[in-house]
Amino acid sequence: MRRYWIEKNQIYNNQVTFKGDQHHHIFDVCRQEVGHHFEVITEDSKAYLVEVKSVTKKDALAEIIEERVIKALPKPHIHLALSIPRYNVMDSTIERATEMGVSSILPFVSQYSFIRKEKELPQGKQERWQKIIVSATQQCGRGELMKIHEVTNWQNMLQTINPSAQNWCLFAYEGQSIKPIADEIKSLREQYLSPNAQLPENIWIIVGSEGGFSTGEAEQMHKLGLHPVTLGSQILRVETACLTLVAVLKYEFGLMK
Repeated sequence: MRRYWIEKNQIYNNQVTFKGDQHHHIFDVCRQEVGHHFEVITEDSKAYLVEVKSVTKKDALAEIIEERVIKALPKPHIHLALSIPRYNVMDSTIERATEMGVSSILPFVSQYSFIRKEKELPQGKQERWQKIIVSATQQCGRGELMKIHEVTNWQNMLQTINPSAQNWCLFAYEGQSIKPIADEIKSLREQYLSPNAQLPENIWIIVGSEGGFSTGEAEQMHKLGLHPVTLGSQILRVETACLTLVAVLKYEFGLMK
């Protein structure tokens, strides 16, 4: 069944109103008509089954038939700090991360990122990423939009991830002193989880762009107590590394239920 993301204020008196670009997409592109049924999703993690009652050239009206609550993303929440890669790779990663249940992405610039300063990000790129998130949310049916932070610099990224008992961090880096990801997760469990301790609220994954990270950046990570982790001997593309890390964490922490 088709799903569409809407704003809560589009619902009034058990009816949903569609206008503008959203109206064009649903009724011109997707060819929904009077009598058709589909779901709409709102930011409060609710999905509504609706029936189209009227369609004009400028707007449409649908009546709510059923309501259901979409299960919230389980904890620990997974966050991705990503050194900006080529834009098509970034687009692909955002789309798939949304579908995989990532809570947020923090794009940042680093020594080898595709752009080196925040102001180099083309105008409208942030809006494009938001549209990709909405589209992927409609496709997978999750109950909230993944957050895409404003592009930031290396130092601000380090302050944001804030490694602690409630914010675990995994630093993906192909260099010296590489540690298998399974061993690092085991070490974090031993470090932070006493017999009665709860799982962390958040787990951050830090991934480089196509150029990876510099030696100096790796040393800064080490000072934060982050050990470089690897996914094996194969060299993975940026988007493959991101999704593999997310999948590993979802399996390790039982987030696939």
